[in-house]
Amino acid sequence: MKHTILSTAVALVSGIAIQSAALAAADEPIQPIKPPASINIGMVELGKKLYFDPRLSKSGIMSCNTCHNLSMGGTDNIPTSVGDKWQQGPINAPTVLNSSLNLAQFWDGRAADLKAQAGGPIANPGEMAFTHTLAINVLESIPAYVREFKLVFGKDKIDIDQVTTAIAEFEKTLVTPNSRFDQWLLGNKTALTKEEQEGYKLFKDVGCIACHNGEAVGGNSFQKMGLVEPYKGNMPDGRAAVTGKDADRFNFKVPTLRNVELTYPYFHDGAANTLTEAVDVMGRLQLGKKFTKDENAKIVAFLKTLTGDQPTFMLPILPPSSDSTPRPTPFN
Repeated sequence: MKHTILSTAVALVSGIAIQSAALAAADEPIQPIKPPASINIGMVELGKKLYFDPRLSKSGIMSCNTCHNLSMGGTDNIPTSVGDKWQQGPINAPTVLNSSLNLAQFWDGRAADLKAQAGGPIANPGEMAFTHTLAINVLESIPAYVREFKLVFGKDKIDIDQVTTAIAEFEKTLVTPNSRFDQWLLGNKTALTKEEQEGYKLFKDVGCIACHNGEAVGGNSFQKMGLVEPYKGNMPDGRAAVTGKDADRFNFKVPTLRNVELTYPYFHDGAANTLTEAVDVMGRLQLGKKFTKDENAKIVAFLKTLTGDQPTFMLPILPPSSDSTPRPTPFN
């Protein structure tokens, strides 16, 4: 009887502690990353193969993972990506990690969701340089893919809608929970050092939090680059290229700061090589604030606590091409 009462009391106290931690986290402008919900496992496994399959490119050597490398924070760590025939891309590759939390995809938001985004690089002549028709021809020539698509979608024919749906379903799983900052939000007050906590307070007090908030610490609004001072780097039209509105010129989707320690270089043109440089530029251009060396270091220390558990899984074994599978033409 005493054991039962004690167990009940412990459970009650634990429940109250968990609830209190959740309420404390809810009061903060940043919320902990949650695991993905309602995932179709069969579709995820198919999407994983497609994400890593270079046969969806003209050259046969580029895949989604080329520019969004899951061993490198979901990006490629260069200012702008390398496309077909070593073409220089026009803009920095944003991380695919936690991209399901974005209000839209791409820096200018031209894709409404992950599914809409997934088909773009395949057919972009500056990226994978294929066509959707040719990509489907390749997939339909591989018997194991034909069987897997039919098993997952219940259709005899493969189409690009199925391809992008499967890739998007896999990308939904690429969330990074359990960062030290999330642990702190959920009640573990020893998860952050004094310097890191001071960095978070400064991050809020100076106004960074106005744009970098929510689960993804960004990704949920479009903002002009250079509110206080003009940005002197490469400045494409940004959101205006989508909306046609002059008021949207130089507006870009606010990037997520989750795993930002891993996703260098920074900004839409990849011009900032370090977090220290990025914090300095953002302070001056967006807030009119010149951070001291100590302030900058504290904010950087906080930002590094946003690195969460990276996606881990077995690399997919891609099904072999058949004799009828079109061969890549990397030099044409």
